[in-house]
Order: sequence, then structure tokens, then C-alpha cells
Amino acid sequence: MAVNALRETVVETAADEFQALEEKIRRAVELLKSEREARAGAERDAARARQQMRERQEEMDSMRAELVTLRREREEVRTRVEKMLRQIDALTESESAR
Repeated sequence: MAVNALRETVVETAADEFQALEEKIRRAVELLKSEREARAGAERDAARARQQMRERQEEMDSMRAELVTLRREREEVRTRVEKMLRQIDALTESESAR
């Protein structure tokens, strides 16, 4: 009888240990799943951020080109205005010399 009781105890202990191991494995699998989902989400976010950075870089490049063009045009207008002012000054001087 003692042998049977010992066997039952061993079997119960082994079953309990197996269930505990099974539960640990189940939790590890769930943790792995949630970590994979989190990683996939982070990768999507990173891809979206990279795309937005590319778009902003393109906008910046476009704006820089436009700025260069506007500065060039402003300089041309300034040069033309200065030329017209010199011509007006020359006309005014020639009229006052009369």
C-alpha cells in the first residue's frame, strides 16, 4: 500500500510539474506573439516615419530651389530699379543743368 501511495504521489507530482511546464510554455508563446505584434507595429511606424521624412526632404529641396529663384529674381529687380533710378538722376541733372 505504501508503494501504491508513493506511486500516486510521484504520478501526481509529475502531472503537476507537467501542467506547470505547460503553463509556462503557453505564457512564453503568448509573450512571443505579443512581442512579434509589437515589433510589426514598430516596423510599420518606422516605415511611415521614413516615408514622411522623404516627403519632407522633397518639400525642403523644392522650397530651397524656390528660395534661390526668388532671391535671384529679387536681385534682378533690384538691379533694374537701381538702373532706372540712375537714369532718373541723369535726367534730373540734365534738366537742372539747363
